[in-house]
Amino acid sequence: MTLHPDLYLPSPEEFDGLSPQARAERLNGPHGGGLDGTLGQRLGITWLRIERDRLSARMPVEGNRQPSGRLHGGASLALAEELASMGSWINLDVRKQVAVGVDLSGTHVRGALGGSVTGEATLAYRGRTVMVWTVEIRDERGRVTSLARCTCNVISTGG
Repeated sequence: MTLHPDLYLPSPEEFDGLSPQARAERLNGPHGGGLDGTLGQRLGITWLRIERDRLSARMPVEGNRQPSGRLHGGASLALAEELASMGSWINLDVRKQVAVGVDLSGTHVRGALGGSVTGEATLAYRGRTVMVWTVEIRDERGRVTSLARCTCNVISTGG
C-alpha cells in the first residue's frame, strides 16, 4: 500500500517527543489545508489534536451541505472514518502495518446549519488485528450532531 507522499506520520520513536498539536500540524499537510487529492482536503478537515487514544478534527458545514441546507450525514461519517483511520495509523509502525476502515455506523441526532463541527474519536478497543473507535461530532455550541463507531482492520505489509 502506497502512502500519500505528503503524509508525514511520526515514527513510533518520535511520537512521544511531539505535542498533540504538533502531531496534528503534520497531518494537515505542507500547506495546512490537508493532503492534496484526498477526501479530507475536499471536505476541509483540519486536525486539532493527535494522541494515541484520542484525536480531534474540525470540518466546515459550508461546502458539505445536503440540499436542505444542513450538514450532509455522509460528510459527518466521512469525518468519523477519517478520525478513526488516522487514529489507527498513529498506533502502528507504518513501515510494517497499515489500517483500513471496514465497518462504519452512525446516528445523526441534530442538524448543523452553519459554522463548523468538531469530531473527537476515542479508542474503544485495540487488538492485534482490529481497532474500534467511537466518535462524537459536535456543533460550535458543543451539542452532539452525530455519533459514530468505526472498526479498522490492521494489515501487515511484510516490512
